[in-house]
Amino acid sequence: MTESEIRDAVREAAKLAKASNPLTPSITNTVTINFVANAQLAVGGSAAMVYLPDEGVSMAKAGAAMYINVGTLFPIYAETLPKTAAVLHEEGKPWVLDPVAIGMGQMRTDLLMTFKDYKPSIIRGNASEIIALAGLWGLEGGTDTSDVRGVDSTDSVRSAAHAAAALAQWTGGAVAVSGEEDLITDGRQIVLSQGGSEMMPCITGTGCSLGGVMAVYAAVADPFIAAITGAAVYNLAGTKAAAHASGTGSFQTAFIDELYIATPDAIAQNPLAVEEV
Repeated sequence: MTESEIRDAVREAAKLAKASNPLTPSITNTVTINFVANAQLAVGGSAAMVYLPDEGVSMAKAGAAMYINVGTLFPIYAETLPKTAAVLHEEGKPWVLDPVAIGMGQMRTDLLMTFKDYKPSIIRGNASEIIALAGLWGLEGGTDTSDVRGVDSTDSVRSAAHAAAALAQWTGGAVAVSGEEDLITDGRQIVLSQGGSEMMPCITGTGCSLGGVMAVYAAVADPFIAAITGAAVYNLAGTKAAAHASGTGSFQTAFIDELYIATPDAIAQNPLAVEEV
């Protein structure tokens, strides 16, 4: 796709999300549930937060798309997450995976390995998480020795490009690597989305909520465009919120406001660059 075609598709995705209010359930990090839900609502989605196995299956069937984040795991998730992902795959529903803190504990590793066959539509993580997931799944560019420090990345966004492309080629969807600039790929093209604020890593939930917002857009657009649109609205909102926030507390409130008032035209015009893989 050309840059112009990408911008047109992003504009349309932003319009459709606001117009259709797609139900986009989440099974997400308990630390960030409120932020994820509010971000999804701000961009036009309808949020539903679930964690029980029967709820996950029901929401996978009822929702237009879904978000799964493995940030905080409870024993019941060993049943909830595989059942939910299996239904999403069987139903052909788009879903977003956030492999938070990959490598920390056997249950998390086992769950993330299970997701390989269910092929998430979008995988969103920091560079270290993306490299480690490609390694876990035995794909090119990955390594099982990537230094994942909890939820923090110790690798650069660019260093994850090969792993991200391999993951996207495996799933047939898209991979988004978050960082100072966001790298999104469908395994053929790379889009670099720019903007944001230095305050974004200083509040809990910007990454988790980005995954939730990408799921909203995945309900109305293909995975590549959905991921680009999510990154664009986040970088736009981060830039604008930082201009009138006095610190991280007011930034968080201003950020949700900016997500809410962002127009499709403004989202589509957020700075980006297009490259071939």
